[in-house]
Parts: sequence; structure tokens; C-alpha cells
Amino acid sequence: NVSTLNEEDIIWADIVLISSMIVQINSAKEVIHRVRSYGKFIVCGGPLFTSSYREFSEADCFVLNEGEITIPLFLKDLEAGTLKHLYRSNLKPDITKTPVPDWSLVKKERYASMAIQVSRGCPFACDFCDIIIMNGRVPRYKEPAQVIAELDAIYDTGWRSSVFIVDDNLIGNRKKIKLILTEIAAWMKKYNRPFCLSSEASI
Repeated sequence: NVSTLNEEDIIWADIVLISSMIVQINSAKEVIHRVRSYGKFIVCGGPLFTSSYREFSEADCFVLNEGEITIPLFLKDLEAGTLKHLYRSNLKPDITKTPVPDWSLVKKERYASMAIQVSRGCPFACDFCDIIIMNGRVPRYKEPAQVIAELDAIYDTGWRSSVFIVDDNLIGNRKKIKLILTEIAAWMKKYNRPFCLSSEASI
């Protein structure tokens, strides 16, 4: 999504893993078809495939729903050489155990914003949104200390610009988000406001 997919990248890969949002469906189909022509094993996951995996017959394997549950199942079978076509689960993971992203893997100069996630799920059922299908009606929140650790990790990369809080609805549980926002406010003040923060919330 932020660089050109070169032939050398495809030839180099043992397995090609594709994650995509629904808005990227045409690009995802194009990439899958291109990679298939090289005979590579294709694994797909993310929101697009979780809702529409049957539309992608050229993919070999789907790792769907929330990764904390399904990625370990996939990795275990990959190591054992017993991969299945489909990995999915309706379980909702405890995101207080979700690890901090490894930002050293990101070429941050190619991005307009870094991203963190504070919660998943939304208590509402708006007809234009499929979030509750993927992430449920009960908002799940990270611990305040977790969120601060993620801000620290981004700060330590040298990033000093926009950070987008990618939550489905940041204020789905106002009591919990107030605790987190209080910690974020103190952190921003301590570091002289290094980020411009934004998010999504119901109105």
C-alpha cells in the first residue's frame, strides 16, 4: 500500500501474506492474481478476507477474525507442515495481552501517520458499519499502561507527527476511555506534545 511490489520481492518470498481493508478489494485481487502466477503460497487475513474470503479462490490459506486467536493456530500448523485452508474463530481475545508492535519493521518515512489501537468493538448497530460483525458489541479496552507503552514505542523511533487511534468507536465505554485519556494527556504534557492525535467516535 505504500511501495511498489517488485518482481524480486515475489521471487524472494517463501510465502506471501496479504492483509487488506474492504476498500482495497481491487488491489488485493490484483496482487493475489499476480503472486499466483509465480506459484507462491498465498495467505490472506484482515477485515476484507474475514468478511469475503469466498471471493478469493486463488488464495491458499485464510487466517481470519482476530489475530491473537488465529495466528498462533496458523503458525503451529505451518511449523508442523499441516496447514489448513481456513483458520477462523468467534472468540474475542483479551487485548490486554496484545503485544506492543515492533515499529522497527516499518519504513515510517512512507507514512503520513502512525497508528495505535486502544479498544475493539462498539455498543451500537449502525446500518452502514460492519464493525460489530468483526469485533463485537462489547467494547474491549487495553490497560492505560499498555497504551502508554505503545506511545513510548512510537516516540522512541523518532516519530514526531500524527498518530491515529484506530478504534472503531473510541468512546464506546466512557468510563474506561476517561482513565486512558487521562494518562495520554499526562504523557503528552510530559513530552511536550510530540504527536497530533486523532480518532473516530460516535456523535
